[in-house]
Amino acid sequence: MEVSAKELRGSPGKYIEQAVRGNEVVITLRGKRVARLVPYVEDAETAAESAEYTPKDEIFGLWADHTQTADVDAYLRRVRQGRRF
Repeated sequence: MEVSAKELRGSPGKYIEQAVRGNEVVITLRGKRVARLVPYVEDAETAAESAEYTPKDEIFGLWADHTQTADVDAYLRRVRQGRRF
């Protein structure tokens, strides 16, 4: 099944459902094939990796090692200052 990017933006759920059912959906942009939407199949290796990963706090996992934000108030003041020319 082929679908244009414009059609995909209009009703993505319809095409995701097709992929869930096992159909391959080819996405085109200006008439050229650019991507495929296929059903996700989790293999044993991927399942083992995802089971091993247990973040300390899922919400802040991205910023866990970020040292610039140790003092949040100072960081926000610095960010909100704006540019100095």
